[in-house]
Amino acid sequence: MIIADTSIWIEFLRNRLKDHEIFIRLIENDYILMPEVVSGELLQGARSDKEVRIIKEYAENLKTPESKGLFICAGEYSFKNKLKDNGVGLIDAAIIVSAIQTNSKIWTLDKKLIGCLEEKYIYIPSLY
Repeated sequence: MIIADTSIWIEFLRNRLKDHEIFIRLIENDYILMPEVVSGELLQGARSDKEVRIIKEYAENLKTPESKGLFICAGEYSFKNKLKDNGVGLIDAAIIVSAIQTNSKIWTLDKKLIGCLEEKYIYIPSLY
């Protein structure tokens, strides 16, 4: 399974994602997980009611990896791994924890986030 972070979704929704067709195939084959924190970030940055509808539609139709206490786990993970010192915030820590809990990879364009991930949690489209 793959968690596409907010940076991937933004590029996809604006038709600027380099690997657009790969992303579509992953969605169609039910490989994309969409944590609520990603949906929330996207909704916060939506530019129109149409974008809100599209984001909510994806959020309702994709699997959502959530667990009780996600943000507590994310805060603790961030503390232990000094993510804040590396410029990685709580939302990204929650995405990392979601990936760990679901044994998923993260697809991101965020270099700070990539720098904090173990290689086994990084999804690179050209390798698949």
